[in-house]
Amino acid sequence: MNFEGNEFGHPEWLDFPRVGNGDSYQHARRQWGLVDDQLLRYRYLNNFDAAMQKLEDKYHWLAGTDPGYVSLKHEGDKVIAYERAGLVFIFNFHPTQSFTDYRVGAEVPGEYHLALSTDDKEFGGFGHVDHKTKYPTTDMPWNGRKNYLQVYIPARTAIVLALAPTA
Repeated sequence: MNFEGNEFGHPEWLDFPRVGNGDSYQHARRQWGLVDDQLLRYRYLNNFDAAMQKLEDKYHWLAGTDPGYVSLKHEGDKVIAYERAGLVFIFNFHPTQSFTDYRVGAEVPGEYHLALSTDDKEFGGFGHVDHKTKYPTTDMPWNGRKNYLQVYIPARTAIVLALAPTA
């Protein structure tokens, strides 16, 4: 996501110096100042990128050797859920349908909490997902996992849940 987001720093075309453009650097630059322009939405992408980096620093979900497990790919609901490095990732790609009490499988039992929500206002979202909500698992197999939990997942939103530490 980090690399792909770099295109947002190129509102003009991208043309590296070459013979055909007279070895010009005019369009071979990133426009880092766009993130500071409050009339534009690039700051939200920058905030999201920083949050993703913090999530990786804390949970090591990219660096881990765990390949992850996709427990749900529902074409009608446009929802995908998978687990990796102890986190549960849930994506709702539906353009208009939000879901309450949506069941998602989780291998490890316990109480989960929100680690990241793309619906947060700092990412340009609406802030409908409450960070105080706890997500306890129910001991019943679901989608190939030993347990399930129920979540609120707004349209066009992704959330990441982490197992709460036990005292």
